[in-house]
Amino acid sequence: MKTLQFFDLGLSEYGATWEKQESLMKGIVDLKLANQRLPESDRTETPGYLLFVEHPPVFTLGKSGEMHNLLLSSTQLAEKQVSFYKTNRGGDITFHGPGQLVGYPILDLENFGMGLRQYIYNIEEVVILTLAHYGIIGLRDPDATGVWLDSGLPAARKICAIGVKSSRHVTMHGFALNANTDLNYFRYMHPCGIVDKGVTTMQQELGETVDLELLKKTVLNNFSTIFDANIISFQQ
Repeated sequence: MKTLQFFDLGLSEYGATWEKQESLMKGIVDLKLANQRLPESDRTETPGYLLFVEHPPVFTLGKSGEMHNLLLSSTQLAEKQVSFYKTNRGGDITFHGPGQLVGYPILDLENFGMGLRQYIYNIEEVVILTLAHYGIIGLRDPDATGVWLDSGLPAARKICAIGVKSSRHVTMHGFALNANTDLNYFRYMHPCGIVDKGVTTMQQELGETVDLELLKKTVLNNFSTIFDANIISFQQ
């Protein structure tokens, strides 16, 4: 069983959190490179991290994304007090904001014996199990990463977006689960570049506000199970 260091960052600006991810990822990659110069018996196992965070309103565009999927000008973004970042993750455009649980696993996938495809599948499975705990049936879409409700039907709607970067088998960025997120912000973009499917939240599906602290505990338990990891909490 692998050990992961868990940090709950609370409400944190996107840019500052991105810098923290980059720093943690660099530390893992640097250690991997140093290990390559040592005999196997002298090598140090690379650490793993899991960050939870809520962001102030922000749109982020993946490296393969298209700017036309953002439907606001820079002036309109400023008026609505919404930030915008071009990122180095995969995927297109997405929104982060209060009431959304964002998870950033920073893992050396070689420690877990898996590739990127299996990793993304596992993240989806963590979310699917979490939704099931609340009586919501989450599904995969063979044509689109993330977790969906009523996948394959006209009423299909996304409840969790996933976007990942991997370098030397080390991951950053992650998933965004819509718990109590204000869906009005999604009117200002084509989520993940998709124009023919909707977006939803746990709150909308359940008809009541979700306790984010209890949700975090459920996600952590499922993450520990799916990744066979011992998760230890640290103060930021």
